[in-house]
Amino acid sequence: MTTLGIIGAGHIGSQVARAAVKAGYDVVIANSRGPETLADLVAELGDHARAATAADAGAAGDVVVVTVPLRALEQIPVEPLAGKIVLDTNNYYYERDGHIDALDKGETTTSQLLQQHLPSSKVVKAFNHIPSADITTDVAPAGTPNRRALATASDHADAVEFITRFYDELGFDTVNIGPLSESWRVERDRPAYVVRQNADELKANLAIANRLP
Repeated sequence: MTTLGIIGAGHIGSQVARAAVKAGYDVVIANSRGPETLADLVAELGDHARAATAADAGAAGDVVVVTVPLRALEQIPVEPLAGKIVLDTNNYYYERDGHIDALDKGETTTSQLLQQHLPSSKVVKAFNHIPSADITTDVAPAGTPNRRALATASDHADAVEFITRFYDELGFDTVNIGPLSESWRVERDRPAYVVRQNADELKANLAIANRLP
């Protein structure tokens, strides 16, 4: 059974944990306040989940989800994630994170920043443009008309293969944007951001996105 390490237990992290356990994954989840603060969530998730430190969650996961504020990116442990597929849910909120010049100028993306921090990992964009509540509710079996679609991007084909399968298991279609350098198309304030869309609608919204406001 695949173990999903989740670093960050906020709205997105906890919802991905719920969805993953339902889909048959083991989950090891961490936050910045310590494993003991996750007792209620772990009790809800059941026997296939446990709480840990960020380093231990990263080490335990066959695949790891990083879902922390962008300002906390440098605190993500590097060595435990080496060689692993890492799902990046990050978004850039300058009001929270402070201004990052390279992002303001469109010179990089949030996922590229995480890939730079984790040079030996395989970063793939995931779950950044869906309201957290919808991760467990707006789902449907493969082939359902108007099934919701989520975007992804990565420089690693096996990472795209994994997230495509994972999205499908949870109840979503996938649209692959391409390399991480194109992941800005699904970042905050673009047409595809937090909009309910099927695959064709998502492709159209990605195509009309502007790099800078």
